Amino acid sequence: MENRPVPLDLPQVHGDNSPSWSGYGGAAHDDKPHDECGVFGIYSPGQDVANITYFGLYALQHRGQESAGITVSDGQSLNTVKDMGLVAQVFDQPNILAGLRGDIALGHTRYSTTGSNKLANAQPMLYEHPQVGPIAIGHNGNLTNYHQLRDELEAKGVAFETSSDTEVILRLIGQTPGADVSTVLRRSLPRLEGAYTLVFLTRDSLIGVRDSLGVRPLCLGQYEDGWVLASETCALDTVRAKFVRDIEPGEVVVIDKDGVHSFMAQISLRKAACMFEFIYFARPDSQMMGKNLYEARRRMGQELARQRPTDADVVISLPDSGTPAAHGFAEESGIPFREGLIKSRYITRTFIQPSQSLREAGIRLKFNPVRPVLEGKRVVIVDDSIVRGNTSRQIVELLRWAGAKEVHMRIAAPPLHYPCFMGIDIGSKKELIAVGRTEEEIRDVIGADTLSYLKMDGLVKAVGHAIDNFCLACFDGEYPVSVPVQLEMDKLSLEPKASMTTAGRPGA
Repeated sequence: MENRPVPLDLPQVHGDNSPSWSGYGGAAHDDKPHDECGVFGIYSPGQDVANITYFGLYALQHRGQESAGITVSDGQSLNTVKDMGLVAQVFDQPNILAGLRGDIALGHTRYSTTGSNKLANAQPMLYEHPQVGPIAIGHNGNLTNYHQLRDELEAKGVAFETSSDTEVILRLIGQTPGADVSTVLRRSLPRLEGAYTLVFLTRDSLIGVRDSLGVRPLCLGQYEDGWVLASETCALDTVRAKFVRDIEPGEVVVIDKDGVHSFMAQISLRKAACMFEFIYFARPDSQMMGKNLYEARRRMGQELARQRPTDADVVISLPDSGTPAAHGFAEESGIPFREGLIKSRYITRTFIQPSQSLREAGIRLKFNPVRPVLEGKRVVIVDDSIVRGNTSRQIVELLRWAGAKEVHMRIAAPPLHYPCFMGIDIGSKKELIAVGRTEEEIRDVIGADTLSYLKMDGLVKAVGHAIDNFCLACFDGEYPVSVPVQLEMDKLSLEPKASMTTAGRPGA
């Protein structure tokens, strides 16, 4: 892999070398929803901000594994390094970080939910504003009106060089007049609809933005005499920054030589935080909305045991995401928790894709059963969600192969019935096993002895916030913003036709 600076406003378009469109492991063998990315920014004059950002991105690697990048400002110019791959792969040489000198940095890890997985769509993206100067952007989320905005900009003669909605945001800002970045954002941000957590970098400032619904997370931390913005508090912990507060929905936080100051770019008429941040996306050691996510997920397991009890000998989890809920289920039910599946920590996207035979063996490569825990036992396996069902089916088969007498699947969330347009890679009802099937029919598909989901009231009770604070559209179809009429939104709809392929999804 070649790592190199990306010239300002000249995105380098390479062929898409990724063999899978769906992120870690490929959709066919990764039965989890995917979030778009993680963002990290630091303003700390005198510190090695590039190196700090590198560690911050490491902590956010779970939010996106397709590409990574860092932009640094030295007060005069913005210097960017980005490439395809994991953080450790992109920044695999000491001289790369050493060459990124400055006082302010912005980092990004990407999973593509709009636009294909290729270097042109990697972030941070940069643009030269005619009045403000160079601006870099990192984005987590999805715009629901990006087609409309792109059409308007193209009608004005604006040329696009990527297929990402992030460039739509950047070009809109570039076309918005203003003597300073705050004025530009006040005028442009109200045009955006959907989910957008944004971090901007200019020559002399770091800026964090949340949409008026607060769909995706963003928090503020203090690092010695400087400041940090991050998608999750786990990144603050990694760099030893002190958590200060969550950025509020609709808020713009500007960090510069005068400190931290903020304003509301949009009035927040309602909150719609993504419930899947609590269920799965965010790391369990992170804190959101004043709640520790491990404890919230443990309570989900407790509620699941109360609502959906079963006679069994042992509780196991599908590691790692199902483990907190499995702990809670075991505590509430009185059934002992054991590690029945060991997850390989060394399986990467690259490793499981060289051949079809390895792709088909993905589950066996990723998980190995502990036979003494399972053999002859009635097993409860707890997971956080079922999307397509393929992984659940293979896991049930694996447990039976290891000698499990019975397999009872328990899911610490309600069934998914609707696609997401707010930054989760569920663009079609056809991908969801629960659509058009009863719970018993799903059980039959995955081959478990019993299957039960957590009910919505139990989920809300476990999270500890009012139901009106969340977006629950993937469960109930009640979207907090207007979405396209069709519920089959293609994340590659901005991709040039010439770049489409016939393998897998278009543009795979």
